[in-house]
Amino acid sequence: MSLTAFERPAAGEAEGALILLHGRGAGEMQLAGLFDVLDPERRLLGLAPRAPHEQVRGSRWYAAERAGVPERESFLSSCELASEWLDGLGLAPERIVLGGFSQGATISYALGLGAGRERPGAVIAISGYIPELAGWDLDLRSPLPSFAVGHGVYDEVIPVELARAARVKLQAAGAELLYREWPLGHAVDPSFLEETAAWLRRSLRRGGASAGA
Repeated sequence: MSLTAFERPAAGEAEGALILLHGRGAGEMQLAGLFDVLDPERRLLGLAPRAPHEQVRGSRWYAAERAGVPERESFLSSCELASEWLDGLGLAPERIVLGGFSQGATISYALGLGAGRERPGAVIAISGYIPELAGWDLDLRSPLPSFAVGHGVYDEVIPVELARAARVKLQAAGAELLYREWPLGHAVDPSFLEETAAWLRRSLRRGGASAGA
């Protein structure tokens, strides 16, 4: 099995890649409209892969035992497939900005902070959480990616407390972190996207995603 992805080309020679992972019950087009919001100059190749576990409506990256706890087998299989797909792109890891919404944010954390993996330059995590489960090991050793993390205070699907716990871990590890909350449920605040776009532009001006916020 391999992942399929929507591709938004860069305007010229790509300076790297912006990879966005969708949430549960959606597909690769859920976040496709965000490429031009986050990277309006099209300096990056945009890629949006489809989660491998199909369901009646859309697809998912993993089953969830409860909020904040992925089902082990489906989660680990998606991490393995996504890792192979990322490695197959042939891009320098530090030139990759990896992000997502909901389950896509959690997989982004897993790929950006999993033990034994090369780090992407930056991670954008919207309405997700850092996973904790047997078979996946968190690695918070330096150097870490830069992070832009946002969450709705009234999120009824993934409680905001899980985002706050991620903030504590990342700050304690010394990660460069943009963190925001908004008075919404399980949804994206447009103002956070605007702020994240400016954060991403600063990173690119400093010589790449790995330069930090």
